[in-house]
Amino acid sequence: MFSGLLRLVSTLALAGVLNACGGGGGGGDAASPAVPALAPAAPAPTTPTPAPSPEPPPGQPALSPLASASRLASRATFGLDYPAIQAIAEQGEAAWLEEQFRLPIGRHEPIVTELLSRKRAGDFAELEADNNNIEFVFRRLAWWQQAVYAPDVLRQRVAFALSEILVVSDKDDTLATFPYALSNYQDTLLTHAFGNFRDLLRAVTLHPAMGIYLSHVNNAKANPELNTYPDENYAREVMQLFTIGLFELDPDGSEQTDAQGRPIPTYDNDDIREFARVFTGLSYGGDGARFHKRLPDFRHPMQMFGFFHDQGEKHLLRGTVLPAGQGGMQDIEDALDNLFNHPNVGPFIGRQLIQRLVTSNPSPEYVARVSAAFNGATGAPRGDMKAVLRAILLDPEAQAPPGSYAQLGKLREPLLRALGLLKNFSVASPDGFYASTGYFLEDLLQQHPLSSPSVFNFFLPGHAPVGEIAAAGLVAPEFQLTNSSTIVAVSNIVDIVLFRDLVNDLFRAPFQRSRLDLGPYLAIADDADELLDRLDILMTYDTLSDETREAILATLQAIDDPTFRVQTAIYLVFTSPEYAVQI
Repeated sequence: MFSGLLRLVSTLALAGVLNACGGGGGGGDAASPAVPALAPAAPAPTTPTPAPSPEPPPGQPALSPLASASRLASRATFGLDYPAIQAIAEQGEAAWLEEQFRLPIGRHEPIVTELLSRKRAGDFAELEADNNNIEFVFRRLAWWQQAVYAPDVLRQRVAFALSEILVVSDKDDTLATFPYALSNYQDTLLTHAFGNFRDLLRAVTLHPAMGIYLSHVNNAKANPELNTYPDENYAREVMQLFTIGLFELDPDGSEQTDAQGRPIPTYDNDDIREFARVFTGLSYGGDGARFHKRLPDFRHPMQMFGFFHDQGEKHLLRGTVLPAGQGGMQDIEDALDNLFNHPNVGPFIGRQLIQRLVTSNPSPEYVARVSAAFNGATGAPRGDMKAVLRAILLDPEAQAPPGSYAQLGKLREPLLRALGLLKNFSVASPDGFYASTGYFLEDLLQQHPLSSPSVFNFFLPGHAPVGEIAAAGLVAPEFQLTNSSTIVAVSNIVDIVLFRDLVNDLFRAPFQRSRLDLGPYLAIADDADELLDRLDILMTYDTLSDETREAILATLQAIDDPTFRVQTAIYLVFTSPEYAVQI
């Protein structure tokens, strides 16, 4: 039903388009005194038995290995060209995942460093004549360069998904101004994307970009005489958004209820205040580190300064008590353990990763299997991200034939639709640098990596557009970005890229223009059926409906010019409901 409703909405949107326009150490701590063990300790989370795979309805034709590989590429990467999809099909999807796990990290910071060096050498004099400070775009240039060219395509895609959960944003002026602020944060997500969620949580907690964005940098212990108290922002969001959510969950993601049928809160205001006391005493690390240091250092974790840390006893979740006087970094480590070991983390984070990569409405059984993988059911340690990603991407529900499950599907994010076009058709420039700031796309699509309007990302995981989707009890997060403006903008993007050859928005000296490689498709342009078959596999993994195919073929057969025929074919597949909706 979900995929059908999305197709309906996408079809109506498409019709409207056609009608309209043709972003430490513990050096300051005193020595920790001997203290007893935390008491009482939170019970170890149990590892649920993975739920059985649901049986899909009979009669749904399975995707071919090539089409299945293309569907995996659409979920696990920003997009791949046809030869890369063929390579996945030949290698096998599970083997491809393992190979991706082993690839070196395509970091952003070295690109920013190189751009800064080029700026000092005067390479950007022409650009600087029009901009007071061009350094603020360097992190964006680095993001697009790695999104387009980095070989670790799975890691880049997963880090993007994590950036939509563990949110920082360049809407904060400081994070927008310093080129290493968000490039280093993105590298932190890349570093831990295939590691352990506990390590990721620690790295994010101590990252200066997060310290600025959620205001726990230079967060001092309470001083009642001055009527000052610890900032509670990070303490709240690390629970609500980054680990456990608002309500107690079963392993399958369903909310637990009390005797009156009300959801059971995971924390209250007292818990927020106690966690806020934990996150006191942190300031910027690096050279000249001191509390209240004003100039950020984004290349080192925040550092603990014990004098400014609340050394009192702290009462955390599920009965855990942190003893007084054990030191600031130990308090933070124990608090992160308290959150990480909460049974909510597996279903809460797992469900959101499923939504970002595969489907907006995973079944409870799907969530339970991913939660079990997070909890160690596969033999990996609790929180192992590789185990979680295997469970998400290779789950029977994820690999079932299209149409097997009524709720399977998700609307592609506008950014991912545009980026998929570049990746599918091997965008390249003569100098090997994809010179885009992303501002042009952001203006049109209202979306850019690490640029969300708030810590709640561009859309909420529980967003349900009013109408049939909400009435069916389903959600469609990406629809929160969907309006008449963005619908037309998505169509205009492909028109600009294909027909006006404006593939990147920064191609003045010293940068060069990028272009799509349409050569393989021009070679088969004479045969409209073969051309459409190839594009169907590449862009929609062999899911174009008969109705859509017939409409596109009728248009293509009336076009004689090979280049215009290929451009039109790509345009029509790109704007089709089957491309807008991943199933």
